[in-house]
Amino acid sequence: MFTHIQLGTRDLPRLAAFYDHVLAPIGLIRLQSERDGGPPDAIWHYPGRHWPLFVIQYPFNGLPATWGNGTQVSFMSPDRESVDEVWRRVMACGGISEGPPGVRDCYGPDFYAAYCRDIEGNKLCFVHDSTMASFHQ
Repeated sequence: MFTHIQLGTRDLPRLAAFYDHVLAPIGLIRLQSERDGGPPDAIWHYPGRHWPLFVIQYPFNGLPATWGNGTQVSFMSPDRESVDEVWRRVMACGGISEGPPGVRDCYGPDFYAAYCRDIEGNKLCFVHDSTMASFHQ
């Protein structure tokens, strides 16, 4: 459905290091960025797939990046263990818990998720549901 999700950053090297560490358990790896005339960025993808991508970048307009109130980026995870591991990594790197890993029955009997904020305040969700398993294959 999406080609990419992009978040602004105030400190690209710091936030890129955070996401390098946090996104590894769900199989996302950083691409070598190509200069396109815009501000510096960092981009992650699943190996062997061009889309979807996750991007962080200094804002084009030069104003400071801010988190969006009511905005959330949700990542599919290959299994419950990876949800647990990502959440542990976010907490260890200075992120904030918005809900530890667990089943969220209100979304389905197999909807296992963790909610958190990255080190710049962006709200994230990491989800595994057996109906999502084929995405990572």
